[in-house]
Amino acid sequence: MFRPMRRFRQQLTDTQCAEVLRTAPRGVLALAGDDGYPYALPMDFYLDEESGRLYFHCAREGHKLDAVRRCDKVSFCVMDEGFRREGEWALNIRSVIVFGRLHIVEDRAKTLDMVRRLGLKYYPNAEDVEKEMQQAADRVLCLELTPEHITGKIVNES
Repeated sequence: MFRPMRRFRQQLTDTQCAEVLRTAPRGVLALAGDDGYPYALPMDFYLDEESGRLYFHCAREGHKLDAVRRCDKVSFCVMDEGFRREGEWALNIRSVIVFGRLHIVEDRAKTLDMVRRLGLKYYPNAEDVEKEMQQAADRVLCLELTPEHITGKIVNES
């Protein structure tokens, strides 16, 4: 169903892919948008390492939710910040693409738990997360991406 990587020598291991997903601050979620146009948008995310699923937060309505309701197949791409090898000018960048199914989390307790975990990834402290949860928790939805295929590679930008 999923194509093998053409440049297999650059392929990341599963462990390396997990590391990029664990440490990358954000990625680009791609969905089937209106009138057949792709719809891709930058998203903060949380990787639940126990389940292997990725979580996103969003408002209760909008283009993204309309797209998910029409077609749950998505891809999510993340990149690390890259590194330079000694004596080289070009960056070496590791990227990971997750292909899978995205759905709205219906369980309110799970939504709040995952949004809280997502907040802890970005906010400076738990107190700030709780303050934001008090203000916005009733307006937030949580989306869960269940991976079907994950692939990653390292690319030199030269």
